[in-house]
Amino acid sequence: MLGTIAGDVIGSVYEVERIKHTDFPLFSSWSRFTDDTVLTVATAHALLTGQPYADAYYEFGNRYPGAGYGGTFRQWLARSDRTPYNSFGNGSAMRVGPVGLAMHTADEVLAEAVRSAVATHDHTEGIRGAQAVALATFLARTGHTKAAIRQEIETQLGYGLSRSLGEIRPYYEYDVTCQGSVPEAIAAFLESDSVESAIRLAISLGGDADTQAAIAGGIAEAFYGGVPDAIRTEVLSRLPQEFRDVIAKFNERFGR
Repeated sequence: MLGTIAGDVIGSVYEVERIKHTDFPLFSSWSRFTDDTVLTVATAHALLTGQPYADAYYEFGNRYPGAGYGGTFRQWLARSDRTPYNSFGNGSAMRVGPVGLAMHTADEVLAEAVRSAVATHDHTEGIRGAQAVALATFLARTGHTKAAIRQEIETQLGYGLSRSLGEIRPYYEYDVTCQGSVPEAIAAFLESDSVESAIRLAISLGGDADTQAAIAGGIAEAFYGGVPDAIRTEVLSRLPQEFRDVIAKFNERFGR
């Protein structure tokens, strides 16, 4: 889960100042957690406690109102009901990583990813994005090769992952939809050789940097077996104690 959060914190600076290269500082005084981190921690909390996802997202979102949520999600946080709003934005995908770390089988992952997504993002594309990230994370955690991960995501979720980042990057533009950002984030992981590399490659697309880096970083953490100590220290120093407590409890229970 810390790989997801690291991608978010590192990418937060480059969401507005978009770049098309990998040579940039990982951290600055402006690096901070955003909605990707808040809602990923909320997902982990829901898995730990059994709290309904919608309630967890509502409570965490309102406790951290300045985290940079999308407009429709902000409206949802202000409502008294918990009904979803048929979104295909990448919010369902950015927060789902803990599902891929906690479940025991691919079928459980896919089913639980649906439950996490439909709390808000009940559009078929919002669900597909969440399932793709959760399944990729699970497969990475359970020792599958990158070739196998690519094949499973293409076969089961229908995302095309054949393009290289060299082909994608020159023409890629900012896109917050699942269908327009999740395949590219997974491609960044597939071309990486480390957690840091995955995050840098995702940011270099020049798109929704924090979310795509969060997705790529989370899958990479599961694949490479952890986050480098230097990145871990920097990231944890930027998180409130509540988040660090949830992360510690999640790691203790689910072995991540």
